[in-house]
Amino acid sequence: MAEITEKRRPIEERLEENKTYLNEKLGVGVSFDIGVHDFYVGGTRLLLYYINGFADSDIITQIMRDLNDLRDRDMKNELFDHLYYKYIPFFQLNKVKTTDEFIDKLLVGQVGLIIDGSSEAIIMDAKTYPGRNPEEPDTERIVRGAHDGFTENLVTNAVLTRRRIRDERIRFEIMQVGERTKTDVSVCYIKDIANPDLVETLRNRLQSIQIDGIPMAEKTIEEFIIGKTFNPFPMVRYTERPDVAAVHLLEGHVLIYVDTSPSVMITPATYFHHVQHAEEYRQTPVVGAYLRWVRFLGIFASVFILPLWLLLVMNPSMIPESLDFIGIKKTGSIPLLAQFILAELGLDLMRMAAIHTPAPLSVAMGLLAAILVGEVAINVGLFAPEVILYLAVAAVGMFATPSYELGLANRLVRIFLILMAGIFSTTGLMIGLLLVLIALVATRSLETPYLWPFIPFDYKAFKDIMVRMAVPMKNKRPSIVRSQNSSRQ
Repeated sequence: MAEITEKRRPIEERLEENKTYLNEKLGVGVSFDIGVHDFYVGGTRLLLYYINGFADSDIITQIMRDLNDLRDRDMKNELFDHLYYKYIPFFQLNKVKTTDEFIDKLLVGQVGLIIDGSSEAIIMDAKTYPGRNPEEPDTERIVRGAHDGFTENLVTNAVLTRRRIRDERIRFEIMQVGERTKTDVSVCYIKDIANPDLVETLRNRLQSIQIDGIPMAEKTIEEFIIGKTFNPFPMVRYTERPDVAAVHLLEGHVLIYVDTSPSVMITPATYFHHVQHAEEYRQTPVVGAYLRWVRFLGIFASVFILPLWLLLVMNPSMIPESLDFIGIKKTGSIPLLAQFILAELGLDLMRMAAIHTPAPLSVAMGLLAAILVGEVAINVGLFAPEVILYLAVAAVGMFATPSYELGLANRLVRIFLILMAGIFSTTGLMIGLLLVLIALVATRSLETPYLWPFIPFDYKAFKDIMVRMAVPMKNKRPSIVRSQNSSRQ
């Protein structure tokens, strides 16, 4: 009860009491970056609180210059109203009445002004965040089209989205998550398109999050929204491209933006949301359809080519004479199943090493991995040449998967199927495929069937996924989002 009362502590009219309380709470004199400027305007004492690095020095300097130019004759009894409505030359002003709200605003980078004799404080949104420019995301590069991408700044990301959707009905509802981090999280949707039930569900789940902080930003939010699960498949789609975000908003999806993260969550998401790429819509429909099918072939190969090849090699009688060349010539020094597991682990190890290797050394690391793992491992008989070949094909298919999260999930499925085929042969592979299919059918992302439009089957939507349709032909929004307005034209 005492903690609740303290959080509701009002701003006192006696400035010295406010100063003592705020200095203790903020650690003034202990934290080097908390600044307080004590000055007078028209004979009245004021305190200006700010955080170094957050406050825009140019704006604050101009405001202080204008306040210092005021004379006693310009001031009347109501100094607060005169400063708020007339003498502070800044358009982003707000009033606060409690010290808790004052501190919260200060910690997100705003500047606070305490006035002696007033029970309210003035907040100026004169913050500036350190950050990078909107650059094209590495994971979603395209040949043609816009090359800007989201940044770690929530305000910048909202602007990039509004630049593409100039509709007064777009909404960015903001809230703070985390008792200590107070991270800004925004739910974005188009008012007359998005399903209000979905918006309400996401809003309630975000507001019910009880945690001290979310330094890992969007991933922590996703785990709270989706709930506890051991399912490796991604339940939401991430994008760092403003054009992709805008397309999904217009389809009726609801997006979640998290400050400090360049990744935006798209909800709801199905398996087939993760296999489409912006490049397909930057080319003609025929070329886009071709690129999509090539990508589908790569995803299929990344999951099934290794377990199928292992099954055939372990059962040579199943190999037709016309495909006899796919058999194995040298078996290697260790069993095939162990070769596959070691090769998979080695591939992951090389991938992680490439991520953590400094850029000037990455080429050398790649050559080292290719020579040692590829050539030497085959020459000494550790791996069969075919194992390296088919693993490379599967790796290329995994890297061709548009969604990084889906690529990792497909890798786990591939390892599971390899184990089932290697241990239990044909029966094991069939059981493994059945278990994966049952898991996908049973999966739901925010009450949305994960395999839609395949299960449950929707012919029009499935045709649109299999063949990249021309945009003028897509006059209806996807039914799975249950939008209020299904017509797009």
